[in-house]
Amino acid sequence: MKILLLGQNGQVGWELQRSLSPLGELVALDRHSTEASGGSGDLIQTDALRQTVMRVRPDVIVNAAAYTAVDKAESEPELARTINAVAPGALAEAAHTLGALLVHYSTDYVFDGQGDQPWSEDAITGPLNVYGQTKLEGEQRIAASGARHLIFRTSWVYAARGGNFAKTMLRLAAERERLTVIDDQHGAPTGAELIADVSAHAIRQVLRQPQAAGTYHLAAAGATTWNGYARYVIDTARELRPELALACKEVAPVPTSAFPTPARRPLNSRLDTARLRQTFNLTLPPWQLGVRRMLSETL
Repeated sequence: MKILLLGQNGQVGWELQRSLSPLGELVALDRHSTEASGGSGDLIQTDALRQTVMRVRPDVIVNAAAYTAVDKAESEPELARTINAVAPGALAEAAHTLGALLVHYSTDYVFDGQGDQPWSEDAITGPLNVYGQTKLEGEQRIAASGARHLIFRTSWVYAARGGNFAKTMLRLAAERERLTVIDDQHGAPTGAELIADVSAHAIRQVLRQPQAAGTYHLAAAGATTWNGYARYVIDTARELRPELALACKEVAPVPTSAFPTPARRPLNSRLDTARLRQTFNLTLPPWQLGVRRMLSETL
């Protein structure tokens, strides 16, 4: 089996290189890849991207690349749309032609964030910002292509590699006695390694049971707020590394309105993962477990 991975150096893409390697021959590309390294992985160049797929002729295409600068998307809507909607549509058309499986990642931002119940896959969408709109259009183009696909909507993604919310909180906690962190947005911090491992498991099953293809919500179990997340990070860091010099004595709760941004954020990012767990016979760990593991690796 041959697998084409796009976005190899992103948070999820990096972990996918590990989780997908045992499944077959892996061709991993990013936007800087050239013909010499396997082809174009630049989602802006959709024609070159399509040509790469047709030349590689993979059995599975995994698209872990995306435009994720949520606020910047408000001033770059066409670029965000090209990467998040047009390119996935082109990949889906190529996958349909080859009879390949397309795996794609989407977001809780396709919903409007109202209420306090977890969103099911069949809930009515209503994105609040350009990023969410382009990600939803990407989903719609994939579905319309007729390609066999797995779309995983996820939220609050982090990884040990690179920058993340936890590292930012620890840096600020070392500098300040009082932090103010949003306490009215709810979701589940979800590790890139969990997303990658579930993806590999689901790919294997869908290749054996094509009827399992479709859209799924993928997030760690439980929910918290950004404030609760920050407090857990700081408390756990103190437990794991008592010698750390953290000046922070208070993590004060504030509403989203305290930090105005160009793009509106959904307040409710809870995702109902029942369909994923039942279809693939999975147990998703609590979000605290992944965050603690990440802190153990990075502190």
